[in-house]
Amino acid sequence: MPSSLRSCQLAVVGGGIGGLAAALAAARAGRTVTLVERASRFGEIGAGLQLAPNASLALEELGVLADVQRTAVTPPRLVMMDAVSGAQVTELDLRSRAYQERFRHPYLVTHRTDLHAALLAACEAHPLVTLHTGRTVTRADQDGSGVRLHFEETHEVLTAAAVVAADGLRSRLRRALVGDGDPVCSRYVAYRGALPTDRMTDRMSRHAQSGAVMVWAGPRAHLVQYPVRKGELYNQVAVFESDHYTPDSDDWGTEAELEERFAGACRAVRDALPLVSRDRRWPLFDRPPLDTWVHGRIALLGDAAHPMLQYLAQGACQALEDATALGHALGESADPANAFAAYAGRRRERAALIQTNARRFGEICHLEGEGAALRNTLLGSRSPHAFDDISWVWTPAARTVAAIA
Repeated sequence: MPSSLRSCQLAVVGGGIGGLAAALAAARAGRTVTLVERASRFGEIGAGLQLAPNASLALEELGVLADVQRTAVTPPRLVMMDAVSGAQVTELDLRSRAYQERFRHPYLVTHRTDLHAALLAACEAHPLVTLHTGRTVTRADQDGSGVRLHFEETHEVLTAAAVVAADGLRSRLRRALVGDGDPVCSRYVAYRGALPTDRMTDRMSRHAQSGAVMVWAGPRAHLVQYPVRKGELYNQVAVFESDHYTPDSDDWGTEAELEERFAGACRAVRDALPLVSRDRRWPLFDRPPLDTWVHGRIALLGDAAHPMLQYLAQGACQALEDATALGHALGESADPANAFAAYAGRRRERAALIQTNARRFGEICHLEGEGAALRNTLLGSRSPHAFDDISWVWTPAARTVAAIA
């Protein structure tokens, strides 16, 4: 006979950044939370992460901003460079009065594992949060009174009044509830990693010492660089479109293609490329926006709800926004159905806009020939203090409404 885990008011499926943030937000709203993670232990893979002011605001509301800032870097500028010519295209000044008055929260860059560790520590310390690893959800049965989660590895059952599915890009719960198939491959692939600063070339060291986030935009490819972990590490991400993508094969986006795609880049990019981590390649996926995030007593969150391409650096930021919106909704309504409806209503349209605009910004970044020249001309005329184009992304919807009111 199956045994039962202790029942709870809210179960969260998935122990990544979105899941941990959701569990913490719900607990801070007074709900008992049980989080289940399929891996045998909590952890994150990947490298650097950009946290725009909307994410910093969310982290402040979750009570972990100070912990994240202990290891994060606050870059002075965001800089776009032309990856072919090596010339600067445009920049945004993140330390200007214009930035401070408009956003009030810092733009941070951090290692993904550091953010995850801060959220995990906060969940472990909260008396209303219970964490379990080694549990893969195979089935969710729900009725008018609650949801029963069944697990692959054990015969246990977890009963909760409601469930948040934060189980990522290939969410099993989304597949069962929505049935919209696999994520969409963009045909782009990323090689990413952070290297110790003592391994950098002299040219890379000069960029690292400036503390700026550098984006080298090229034809169907780009390179992103910035320091993390208080400048001890330098994060690099090389992204390019593969000419050999096939949906039924994994033999595309290879290291040979990486070298070929960046062969025509300027010296600064070619100088950095050998030090880009080759341990793993990351095919890039997203999905079209989803109309419905709530299915009975189960709500989707983070990549399970709105996976997006990384060109606006908003994937984790939007998951954090989801979590705080969920926490606010749970604090306003004891009925999980009402809380989930309010959460989805506040978040769905905004997340969809960022999903679709992330695709568009990727297209702009990867222009070639006359398109790239026009992009450089138009962006080159912008002031470093002109935030109008990006402010809607960096300002959560609730704050935008309040500002207008």
